[in-house]
Amino acid sequence: MKKKLLSLVLVSAMATSMVACGSGAATTENGSTGSAPAATEGEAGGHKLTLWAWDESFNIPAMQAAAEDYKEVDPEFELEIITQSQSSDVENAITNAGQSGDFSNLADITLFQDHYFQQFCVNYPDAWVSVDDAGVDWNGLGAEKLSYSTVDGVHYGFPVDAGTAIMAYNTEYLAAAGYTLDDVQNITWDEFIEIGKKVKEATGKYLLCMDGSGNDFFYMMCQAEGVSQWKDGQPYVTENQTLVDIFTVQAKMAQEGVLYLANDWGDYTDQAIVGDMVAGVYNGNWIIPTIKKVESNAGKWEIVPAPTLTGKPGYASNGGSSLYITSNCQNTELAKAFLAYTFGGGSAADGTSLTYDNALLNGGVIGTCAAAAKSDVYQAGVDYFNGQAIYADIVAYTQNVPVIEQNDYHYTLREKLSNHLISVVNGEEDIDAALAAAEQETVFAMQE
Repeated sequence: MKKKLLSLVLVSAMATSMVACGSGAATTENGSTGSAPAATEGEAGGHKLTLWAWDESFNIPAMQAAAEDYKEVDPEFELEIITQSQSSDVENAITNAGQSGDFSNLADITLFQDHYFQQFCVNYPDAWVSVDDAGVDWNGLGAEKLSYSTVDGVHYGFPVDAGTAIMAYNTEYLAAAGYTLDDVQNITWDEFIEIGKKVKEATGKYLLCMDGSGNDFFYMMCQAEGVSQWKDGQPYVTENQTLVDIFTVQAKMAQEGVLYLANDWGDYTDQAIVGDMVAGVYNGNWIIPTIKKVESNAGKWEIVPAPTLTGKPGYASNGGSSLYITSNCQNTELAKAFLAYTFGGGSAADGTSLTYDNALLNGGVIGTCAAAAKSDVYQAGVDYFNGQAIYADIVAYTQNVPVIEQNDYHYTLREKLSNHLISVVNGEEDIDAALAAAEQETVFAMQE
């Protein structure tokens, strides 16, 4: 039975490292500006913390929601949010502090991209504070999500947004080809291709699309199989039969008109998705606001787990960030308590959380906490997705995403595989040569 439908007005946002969120100097929550991303020094034993984050339509509302939530515990609590123009501002500040050995200009807490944290933790270990003693029940926060912020068994971060992937379908286009949503669940990628060919014939729509220059399908499809593109710190490509099979499937999808490989990110979002060229979208859940821009398709979309090579339900993740306490924090006990109560799920014991609820309502941020997803906000049906309680479903998917080996050169390998897939689709390379070249080019880049 469908839950009672609630009208969730979410601010459109995409949390990807590929999009610069705003520009110019750093700004504080009250709108003042500064020439550098400096922080106000905290006072030990006080009630104030400073925090760096980027994206005023996505991450910042989530931080504001957490600050309001923690005032239920500490009415005097104050969080000064210093907005950065983009994630690289934080990375540059940590690099400069680590190289100089002077951490005094860092905020007490900072948002940091998941895929980059382990590299920065290893390179600048003195920049971060362990949060193992924060009193958090880490169970139910998503093991895969926590794997990014856990180094040598030590927890350093608190998860903010789940990058959990969704496989979304336009059911009207499926129906035009004689299919229902049941027909695209628990299927193999080969079966997906056959369905896609019939959808293309009936509607003229591709069943899938991806940015050809930044193809995230390799990573997500491998993770859904429980397999990494890395092994012992090195690219795992030519000897990785799973990746070979996935590369072969993608080439076949593109060659048979099932997969549209866009020229760039704008072509992917604006032409393929918003331009209504596709009957399906597979990416991190941050793609939802882009899907919803096509108002005429309201009520026609639904989400399910992705296909896999074997037909089991496919769970993966793509993107996301977490919060970390820096060594400049003068009141680490307050910082730990604040983060444990909010993004650590401490306020969600009764199945509700102002942090998670308001972050979703005001910024479109879908958290990872299984307990928080029991709230009315998460359990509500979403009109655009035919009344499906997609936010609760996404959190449930999060708990099933396999933990796989990560690497600091994640985006380098993505670029190489993307380029060589285009070459294969264009008939310029065979698959074996393409995979060998992608592997060799990544190894070379890692040695520079």
